[in-house]
Amino acid sequence: MTQAAVIATATPSLGDAQRIRLMFCLLCACVVASVLTAFAGAILQDPDNWWQVKVGLDFLENRTFPAVDPYSYTFAGQPWIAKEWLGQVFLALAYRAGGWNGVVTLIIATVGLTVFLMGWFLSAWLKPILAIALAFAAAFLIASIYTARPHVFTLPIIVVWTAMLFRAAQEEKAPPLWMLVLVVLWANLHATFTLSFVIAAFAGLVLLARSGLSKPVLLAKWVAFGLLCPLVSLLHPYGVKAILATFTVAYGNEAVPLILEWRPFNAQEQLFQEAAILLALFGLLVSRLRIGWAQALFIVFALHIYLAHLRFVYLPFLLIPLVIAVEVALQYPSLSTTSWLAEKRDGLEKLFASRFYAIGGAMAVLLFGSVLVLGSAYQVAPSPKTSASGALAFARDHHLAGNVLNSYNFGGTLIFHGIKTYIDGRTDQLFLGGFTKTDDATGHSDGKPLLEAQLKKYAIGWALLTVDDTRIPFFTELGWKRAYADDDAVIYLPGA
Repeated sequence: MTQAAVIATATPSLGDAQRIRLMFCLLCACVVASVLTAFAGAILQDPDNWWQVKVGLDFLENRTFPAVDPYSYTFAGQPWIAKEWLGQVFLALAYRAGGWNGVVTLIIATVGLTVFLMGWFLSAWLKPILAIALAFAAAFLIASIYTARPHVFTLPIIVVWTAMLFRAAQEEKAPPLWMLVLVVLWANLHATFTLSFVIAAFAGLVLLARSGLSKPVLLAKWVAFGLLCPLVSLLHPYGVKAILATFTVAYGNEAVPLILEWRPFNAQEQLFQEAAILLALFGLLVSRLRIGWAQALFIVFALHIYLAHLRFVYLPFLLIPLVIAVEVALQYPSLSTTSWLAEKRDGLEKLFASRFYAIGGAMAVLLFGSVLVLGSAYQVAPSPKTSASGALAFARDHHLAGNVLNSYNFGGTLIFHGIKTYIDGRTDQLFLGGFTKTDDATGHSDGKPLLEAQLKKYAIGWALLTVDDTRIPFFTELGWKRAYADDDAVIYLPGA
C-alpha cells in the first residue's frame, strides 16, 4: 500500500491528518505570497512585461490571432504568432481589473498556488514540516523568474504533471487521461509545453525500470499516452506552428547568447543556487540514499538544462524533490508521512486539526483584505529602467515623428504605448537573419559605421536609449543632439 493510500485509509477524507497537511501547505503558500507582496515591484522589472500585457489587450479588443508582426517597423509584415496568447490574455484581464496591481496580484497568486501544490504532493510522502520546508526553499531559489510573463502560469501545471506521472510510474499504473487537458492548457499558455513530452518520457522510463517488459498492456498505455501528448498540444490556434516556434528558439536563434535569461549558469551570480546544488550533492554522497537509473537520468537532464540556460532554474529546484521524495520516504522511514501518522500530534497540529475551518476562513479574509488595502494604498508600476515614462512624455509633447531607434529594454514600453519598435523582446521569432547580431555590434568599439548604416537604412527620426547604452558616444560623433535626459533614458535627435 502506498503512503498516499495509508493517509486516505487512516483518516476520513478530510480527517485530522489531511487537515494538518492542508493547513501547513496553505500557511507556506501564504508566507511566500506575503514576502512577494513586500517586494511586489520586483515582479515588474522585466521589459517584456509591457508587450506581454499589450498583446493580451489587443486580443481582447480585436478577438483575432495575429499572423504577422504588427508592432515593429523593422520586421513589419513578417510572420509572427502570439503563441502564448492565453497567458497574455490572463495578464490583460488582470490589468483591466486592477492595472499593474492586478497583474502583480495574479502573479503572486500563481506562485502561491505553485508552492501549495508542491507542499501538498511532497507531504504525501514526507513529513509535512519537511515538505513545506522544501517547498519554501524552492520558492526562494527560483524567485528570479517571478515576473509578469506567461511562463509563471505554467509552474502549477508542471508541478502537478511531474508529481502525478512519477507517482503513477512508481505505483505501476497507467497515467490518468485527464492529464492531457494539462498539455492543452500548457501549450496555449507558454512555449515550454514541449517539456511535458520529455517529463512523460522520463516517467515512462521509471515504469520500465521497475517492471521491465513484464506488463506489456501497461507499457502500451504509457506509450499511447506519450504519443497523445504532442497530438493534443496541436489544439492551439496556431496548430503545429507553436511547436515549430519552440524549435526556432532552441536551435540556431542568434539572440539567445545575448539575452541574460538564456545565458548559462554563473556561480558568481547564482550563489544560493550553487550552494543548494552543492549541499544536495554532498547529502547524496554521504547518505545511503539510492535512486533508480531513470530518476538519475531525469536529475541529470534537469540540471543540464538549468546550467545551460538560467531561465530553467525551476526544473531542478521544483521537480527533483518531487521525483525523489518517494525514495527518501522509503529509505528513511523517520522522514516519511507514514512515520508522522504514527506520531502523537503536537499542539500546533492539534490546533490546525480542531480549528481548521476557522483558521482557513481567517486566512482567506486576511488575504482578501490585504489585497484590497494594499491595492488602494500602494500602487506598483513597472521599473523606470524599462518604462521611459519621462522620455515618452517628452516625445509626445514635442511631437517627435519618424522611426525610433530604441534600446532593447525600451521595446516593450514602446509597444504598450503604440509606437512601432526598432527591436524588442520578441526575438524568439523576429529580429533574426543577422539583425540582432548587427544591433549588438553597433554598440562595440568599432560599431559607429554599422550604426550610421542602420540610421540611414531605416530612416531613423529619433533615438530612445538607456543611459548605459554604449552607442551614445557614436550619436554625438555623428552630429546628433541630446534633446532629453533623465536617470534612465535619453533621447537623441538628428543635428540637422
